[in-house]
Amino acid sequence: SSRPLKKGEHPMCKEHEDERINIYCVTCEVPTCSMCKVFGAHKDCEVAPLQTVFQGQKTELNNCISMLVAGNDRIQTIISQLEDSCRSTEENSEAAKRELCARFDALAALLEEKKLELLQRITREQDDKTGFVHGLICQYKEQLEKSSRLVETAIQAMEETGGAAFLMGGNTAVLSLPRIVEASKGGKLEKIEHGYESMDAFSVSLDHLTEAVCALDFNPAEEDEEYFDGEEEEVEE
Repeated sequence: SSRPLKKGEHPMCKEHEDERINIYCVTCEVPTCSMCKVFGAHKDCEVAPLQTVFQGQKTELNNCISMLVAGNDRIQTIISQLEDSCRSTEENSEAAKRELCARFDALAALLEEKKLELLQRITREQDDKTGFVHGLICQYKEQLEKSSRLVETAIQAMEETGGAAFLMGGNTAVLSLPRIVEASKGGKLEKIEHGYESMDAFSVSLDHLTEAVCALDFNPAEEDEEYFDGEEEEVEE
């Protein structure tokens, strides 16, 4: 193997050790010396001045380097754009999440407010109905008390054995038949209608709201697809 050349050192021919490499074999695409061209392995080959080939290949290499650098610059620009796009996507995603949460929080607050309003209406109806019933209970208790006293008076009258004493004791007026009949029927107090305690009127159907919530979605995906198609075209350019 040949030893590595120092910087600025001119290479010598392996076949002709005293000859410097000074021409380029175009046919074999290798540098060689004049003796190889005249007497050696490259005597039938096409050759060119070493400096000419050297300058041509350096120019070509320089052009390639320029193309590579330009290509790298374009790639770096695309990378920067993609990184910016990634950051923007993250920022936009956070903004969209905040907006979505705000909208749902507002909807939840509205539903909660409506729920409290309806609960208050039910409570008012409950208070009205139970208040009326408690009033009736008080009236019936009062009537029951009067009837009980009338029963006691009647029992005491039944214990009286003397006719004169019975009639003179005032029991006739107190224990008159119409009064006893009226007491036995509970008087003319109000009564509640059948189904009075029902609260079915306060039933709310939320099926349409449930369907609307289940149908909630973002904008059609076609817009996103168009956006990504445009991004791909920009990258390809």
